Amino acid sequence: ADLPVAGAAPEWMSEKAISIGHYFVASGVYTVFGVTFPSVEGTKFHKLLFEGLEELGFGKWGFAKDPIEMAHMMIAHIDKKREALGIMGPRERKLFDMADRRALD
Repeated sequence: ADLPVAGAAPEWMSEKAISIGHYFVASGVYTVFGVTFPSVEGTKFHKLLFEGLEELGFGKWGFAKDPIEMAHMMIAHIDKKREALGIMGPRERKLFDMADRRALD
């Protein structure tokens, strides 16, 4: 759940899409669903899916009808997780050759 990743199910096709998406959520992945989400907003179950699972260490569901909004939600989530891991900004990269590697031993 700490990895900076996100999944998307942009269109409701069948119950199978929810099952696959929930596998991702249970695996710790933030998953954004589009068009419609088959739960009743304002219920305890809906709150669990969209907030509570993340508090328990799983991923969570997101929902947006607009694909651009979905992309922004996913990018914001990835940025939040990258920042939490301390990998947000550019870093100097150094390539090592074998001589450099032997010097480290």
